[in-house]
Amino acid sequence: MKGLKAVCVFCGSSFGARPAYREAAQAMGRAIAQKGIQLVYGGGNVGLMGVVADAALAAGGRVIGVIPEFLVQKELAHKGLTELHIVQSMHERKAMMAMLSEGFIALPGGFGTFEEFCEILTWSQLKLHNKPHGLLNVEGYYDPLIRQFNQALSEQFISPAHRAMVLEETDPLRLLERMAEYEAPPMKKWIDSGAPEPGFSEL
Repeated sequence: MKGLKAVCVFCGSSFGARPAYREAAQAMGRAIAQKGIQLVYGGGNVGLMGVVADAALAAGGRVIGVIPEFLVQKELAHKGLTELHIVQSMHERKAMMAMLSEGFIALPGGFGTFEEFCEILTWSQLKLHNKPHGLLNVEGYYDPLIRQFNQALSEQFISPAHRAMVLEETDPLRLLERMAEYEAPPMKKWIDSGAPEPGFSEL
């Protein structure tokens, strides 16, 4: 893959304990906009989600949100986005974000961020797409997860080719540059996945 037109960012709906997390989200939003890349994210106005969206918008970028109806009803939707897609379920949300994006980045976050990043990574493992995945490792936040990936590799639950699918950087611009140059490693499917999941077209 050469160049990115749209990137999906997964991140926390809270700010986290350290100012560095908010600063990293701002830097990522600015970097995405400065690169002329469209930001796709979960459509929220809270926590790091709101920070990354606001930073991209302030830098002149396009921001596309995808949010389920039940979160809109809780008044958590960002009202200043370029586009906001309201869907009926979390599953539909993830499928649409995947369809709209050419790469995926995880900023610091909690269960939802971990789940979203690992699910889209699994889809790549199953050859449902060949897009890049990046961790923005802010002040070592993702060190334990990276160690777990390496442990799974050493214990032969993850192949070297699959481990190579995860890019890790501490600098937003460097991460975007590496993702733009990413080429999916050649590998055999461990499972014959058959037809893609519904709603996961054009991947």
